[in-house]
Amino acid sequence: MSTYVVVGLQFGDEGKGKITDVLSAKSDYVVRFQGGDNAGHTVYVGEDKFVLHLLPSGVLQCKGKCIIANGVVVNPKAFLREIGQLEAKGYKTDHVFISRRAHVIMPYHIMLDTYREEELGGTQIGTTKKGIGPCYEDKIARVGIRMIDLLNPEVLKEKIEKNLKIKNNLFEKYFGKPAMSFDEIYNEFLEIGKQLQDRIVDTELELNEAIRDNKNILFEGAQALMLDIDFGTYPYVTSSSPSTGGVCTGAGVPPTSLQNLIGVSKAYTTRVGHGPFPTELDNDLGEHIRKVGHEYGATTGRPRRTGWLDLVALKHACMINGINNLVITKLDVLTGIDTLKIATHYKTEDGKIIDYFTSSTTKLYDYEAIYTDLPGWTEDITTARTFDELPENAKKYIGFIEEYLGINVYLVSVGPERSQNIIRKELF
Repeated sequence: MSTYVVVGLQFGDEGKGKITDVLSAKSDYVVRFQGGDNAGHTVYVGEDKFVLHLLPSGVLQCKGKCIIANGVVVNPKAFLREIGQLEAKGYKTDHVFISRRAHVIMPYHIMLDTYREEELGGTQIGTTKKGIGPCYEDKIARVGIRMIDLLNPEVLKEKIEKNLKIKNNLFEKYFGKPAMSFDEIYNEFLEIGKQLQDRIVDTELELNEAIRDNKNILFEGAQALMLDIDFGTYPYVTSSSPSTGGVCTGAGVPPTSLQNLIGVSKAYTTRVGHGPFPTELDNDLGEHIRKVGHEYGATTGRPRRTGWLDLVALKHACMINGINNLVITKLDVLTGIDTLKIATHYKTEDGKIIDYFTSSTTKLYDYEAIYTDLPGWTEDITTARTFDELPENAKKYIGFIEEYLGINVYLVSVGPERSQNIIRKELF
């Protein structure tokens, strides 16, 4: 049995898509286990750039099956668009399947998400307005529509009718917006069900059988631990658990089956949207990192907030996930900066020095990051393919991270291309 889990350790956008793409070449299955098309995983293949929002990032290289598991909330229209885009470029997609148990993002979820972000006063979460949160709400409230329901006209009819009674009342009376049409939604999703019927399967049965048959299975998360609904900077988080633990409920596999837990972190930190960010660089240096690193949201295009690497938050993420293999991406972006800073502690509002992450998002706004300074490097590292080819100061930077976390960095990414990696040990 060989299972691999790739998760983000910061606020998303760490380069999980590239790592998943690289590892997928040797995988029999690539499985997306949570989130929705609010994710944006960028993969470069030669001159081509692919931004995958819903499909597993391994779809381009996996010779086996790609699965969207039960923990994902699926916008089937987004799914069909991505499938069409790949097929238009000559890629096959007949190996992509969706769990019968996965919940469906409906048009009223997207409208509710949009109205909340745009119409309500007060603090916004900064969602992508894709309907992710409202769909998960309906799942937990046990009124959600699942992929299997798209194949049963009577069940689909009943569920849409019940949902629209509540949603339309909310739209009209609370937001002052028009009601949504039952006939339009029902007919559209009935047709979508016909288009997808051959892809909707019992994925958990096949995955557990694959585990018993010692297949190579790669589980891919979206977002990251600092956006986890329980362990992130609540309420500025996503609506699911993008942790290694989320694999079990999100794909229907036992925790005893998970072996290689791979955590991905940038060599610095970025964040999209609202929420506390202790190491943020709201200055010219932060803008420099943004430009050099092309730090703009793959889904929204929004400029990402940038900052120094935060090892306090990273230690928290590694602990929750049980990471045993670390990936550091975008090390090349730091080239040319004379002095690099890494946060190793926080100073609280009452002057206490701590090295652990707080559960109080409100307090985190007032925490001051305490840094260790490390010397930078000027050499171009984008052509390095072995650790020894890195400048001494770049090696020391990686070594400092390893020593603080007590976890070995098994892969260092030095550019966006598939080949721009320093792989220090083979996992497969």
